[in-house]
Amino acid sequence: MTTDPTPDDASTNTTMCASCAGIQQNWRRARGHPELVQGSNRTVAHKHGSVTITKYRCEACGTIWEYENNKVNRHAGWSVLARPEEQKG
Repeated sequence: MTTDPTPDDASTNTTMCASCAGIQQNWRRARGHPELVQGSNRTVAHKHGSVTITKYRCEACGTIWEYENNKVNRHAGWSVLARPEEQKG
């Protein structure tokens, strides 16, 4: 598994814990980390079938993540919904 050596500015954040910063975003088979606590999930209908999207929260830094389990789109996977500083407001 390779990671993008030049992550975009939106995916890097100094307030994320090291484990969250190490998650490869937008890649379906990328792994999370043990401090991610599973929250709610929902099913979304796509033209190729149903996709499950699950919300997670990091116990270490508070980052909110979503994981899209879309077997057709290999660029689904992990995405950040909210970072800790965004949740303070």
